Amino acid sequence: MKTSVEKLNDTRVKLTVNVPFSELDTEFDQAYAAIAQQVNIPGFRKGKAPRQLIDARFGRGPILEQVINDMLPAKYQEACEEHNLKVIAQPQIDISQVEDNDFVEFTAEVDVRPEFDVPDFADFSVTVPALQVDDEAVDAELDELRARFGELKDTKRKMKTGDFAVIDIEAEVDGEKVEEASTEGLSYEIGSDDLIKGLDTALRGLKTDEDAEFTATLETGEHAGKEATIKVRVQQTKERKLPELDDEFAQMASEFDTVDELRESTKTQLEESKKGDQAAAIRDEVLKLALEKVDFALPESVVDEQVHSQLHQLLGQMAHDEAALAQLLEAQGTTREEFDKQSREQAEESVRTQLFLDTLAEEEDPDVSQQELTDHILFTAQSYGMDPNQFVQQLQQGNQIGNLFADVRRGKALASAICRVEVKDDEGTEVDPKQYFGEIEEDEDADLTGADIAAGEEDAAEGDDK
Repeated sequence: MKTSVEKLNDTRVKLTVNVPFSELDTEFDQAYAAIAQQVNIPGFRKGKAPRQLIDARFGRGPILEQVINDMLPAKYQEACEEHNLKVIAQPQIDISQVEDNDFVEFTAEVDVRPEFDVPDFADFSVTVPALQVDDEAVDAELDELRARFGELKDTKRKMKTGDFAVIDIEAEVDGEKVEEASTEGLSYEIGSDDLIKGLDTALRGLKTDEDAEFTATLETGEHAGKEATIKVRVQQTKERKLPELDDEFAQMASEFDTVDELRESTKTQLEESKKGDQAAAIRDEVLKLALEKVDFALPESVVDEQVHSQLHQLLGQMAHDEAALAQLLEAQGTTREEFDKQSREQAEESVRTQLFLDTLAEEEDPDVSQQELTDHILFTAQSYGMDPNQFVQQLQQGNQIGNLFADVRRGKALASAICRVEVKDDEGTEVDPKQYFGEIEEDEDADLTGADIAAGEEDAAEGDDK
């Protein structure tokens, strides 16, 4: 097999592959055998007709077509490996020449990962927020706990933020009631999420059996983007009475005997949460700095595909109604042009980040254990609300386990690089990134490679075929 590669630009190449027929004996055997099994030729048992007779009866075309289709994936992959191409998209393949009994030639245009130098993370210095857990933060957390054990009691006074109300809502657009935006007997906490923009403002100051009217722009449904008249009536008002923060409450709401023990535990939990926030801040700042120090072209087709995927997903939530999308954007004070621009910028940032992390992973070359991959799969399944076994089956059927393996590998590569960065908090105190991103020893599980994953997916595919 003869191959050559032509660089079309920084992210796209053209492969030319010439395959002699002498390398296609297996494919020809399979093609003739398959056709022989499908046809009946007098004088021969099914599957036993000679090649010459098959050619004479059906022509050479079907055989060549089958052989070419069978050999393309393997020969294309072989050519990519020969030229060490880091392919990041599906190829555009064309059969350029077929000389029967001699050779077949095809070309493949494909996007490849751009080449660039990864910066030295040991030269990096970033600043992140300090860990601060004061008494006020602990009190706020304990108040939330008290609220979960609080009692709702009727009140006749004017409502304020934090009060509860049972309300009826009726929305009208151009004098007609909008059913999907109207409801009766809804229990609502003022200040919780502003169910409809302006609702909290309308409710503050009202008492039981009072009502208010205001206008708001509907954000969902067939009237999305339209201004509606909202009428709200209060059926009932309630306030939450919190239990006293004492030893009795600590025993009822926790495993602790005293409020001091509960307070100390709450402070420890908040500190752990703050550590998680600080770790995320370190990761984000380091990645941001790293991306600022590299410059490389982005493959347009990959960006286009991501933009299209985002738009398709959004339209899917609106039954693919372009008019509803336009109304929603208008309600949000933006235009389709601005939306498209923002979507492309987000897609470019996402592609840029992934390409950088792929190159970093290749340079760091971290090991990924079976346990780490399993943990990531379980976490991802949980985030989708799926049964792990079902999720794994879907991954295997779609040959997607390799993508999750790559996710773990990228994360480990970035963690390894972050450990070399100088980190300080905004109070000037040094922070050791290894406490968050240091290596975790895996004694029991063998490390996996991309080849292991690919082999596993091929076995799964073969099992499905059987």
